[in-house]
Amino acid sequence: MDNYNETPQEERPKLNPFLSVWLHPKQTARYIIGEKTIGFAIFVLSIGYIGSILSGVVDIEFLGGMAPWLLVLICIISAPIVGIVSTAFSALIAWLFGKLFKGTGTYSDLFKGLSLTAIPFIILIPLYLIWLITSPESLFYPDYIGPLPWIFWPAIILTIVVSIWAFIISIAVIAEAHQFSNWMAFFTILIPSIVLGILAFVFIFIIIIGLVGIGMM
Repeated sequence: MDNYNETPQEERPKLNPFLSVWLHPKQTARYIIGEKTIGFAIFVLSIGYIGSILSGVVDIEFLGGMAPWLLVLICIISAPIVGIVSTAFSALIAWLFGKLFKGTGTYSDLFKGLSLTAIPFIILIPLYLIWLITSPESLFYPDYIGPLPWIFWPAIILTIVVSIWAFIISIAVIAEAHQFSNWMAFFTILIPSIVLGILAFVFIFIIIIGLVGIGMM
């Protein structure tokens, strides 16, 4: 792929990020970093995280008693908040650890670029709405033993595909923002994930030991 940064700004084509991110994530990252505002990034997150939150309600049993319209309303209201907080944290980690590889991207660059990872989840919205309306029992209850609705496998398979593509987009965004290779971008994601995983394990282990100690008193 040609280096998009070598194209003079006045010659850069206008892109539709909602379409171009699927085939040209690096070019789209450069476009949104250079041409779009934080407000546009928040707009993208507000839409994409509706699909992300809906896809996360699978097997959450206590939601089964909630009216579908209320759950959808909660998803719409919470999507901007969850999207901003999640992306702000991801951008901070990518910015800090990217500096280990001499990355040049700013925090604002990474926040705007990483908002693109929410776009693939938009296509999940209609699937999970159909699932929610037609067969809420199979969506919410992990012990559901009835026939699976026709929407089950399309929704699950597409969720996996979308999640993988969002990860690929995040690598492209970090590489483009920091101006280093995809491999360095991959390790920029991998290293903090391992560190945070170890810290979480240690924290949980300490809590368990503390609870066991209290129980033996």
